[in-house]
Amino acid sequence: MSSMTSMPGVFTATHKDGSTYYRVSITYKNKHISLGSYDDIKLAARAYRDADLLLHDDDGTPLSDMAAGHLLPDLNYPADTPLSFEKWVILINYRDNGMYFKTPIYIFKKFFLYFLTSERVLRFDVDDLFYYSTHKIMSRDGYLFVNDYGSQTSILSHYGIRSHAVCGRDYIFVNGDHNDFRYGNIHIINHYHGVQEIQRNGRTLYKAVIHIRGNFVAGIYSSEHEAAIAYNKAVELLASKGIIRNYPSNYIEDITPIEYARIYNSVRLSKKLRSL
Repeated sequence: MSSMTSMPGVFTATHKDGSTYYRVSITYKNKHISLGSYDDIKLAARAYRDADLLLHDDDGTPLSDMAAGHLLPDLNYPADTPLSFEKWVILINYRDNGMYFKTPIYIFKKFFLYFLTSERVLRFDVDDLFYYSTHKIMSRDGYLFVNDYGSQTSILSHYGIRSHAVCGRDYIFVNGDHNDFRYGNIHIINHYHGVQEIQRNGRTLYKAVIHIRGNFVAGIYSSEHEAAIAYNKAVELLASKGIIRNYPSNYIEDITPIEYARIYNSVRLSKKLRSL
């Protein structure tokens, strides 16, 4: 049960232990927006005041006008505001663009920014707006992921990048910006498990590698499909020798079962691997 205080937007509420806290909300453009809960009424009142000033800052320049040249806009986030940085971004986007999201997104015409922190800002194509407006991005030791149906899903998998793929070897950011996740900026070099693209005598070849006690080269092949299938064949060879690990298998969509069988039977594995 909550009741209105004498301060605008601030309501008293009671914890299960009987102690009092304060819920804060504001209405803007006919939308009721929660600003959080606070144990101190002064902080609660400050949260409402800061949000009200931010939303009604008619003299502020929209971020869309400040991002020319893809420079990151200055959000002017005060160090002493009780509002979270995430809520600050959400309010600015709603003020400027009239769209309310529950994640810290600011939209532009063809892309949007996702403010992971005030220092790290991710850039995405507008095609991904619905997904990231409903999925919060989290970071752990540089690993970016979302909770999707109860599972942690790497945002790289959204682009077909395998788990354990190495940036610079298996995929690259074309413009060198590791925070730019627009589709045109991500180039996948190696699409399959255990397959590495290599250059030899001016030719592009594909090396199949499998980890046992260190990396074993299964072979070097002229096509990515051959190397991917050779990797699968190496997994089955090891299993037949009692070496059973949790190796992933390569699934190749764009060839027929007959073509797969033909390649499987024709690829040769290295003598070193066969003699294990």
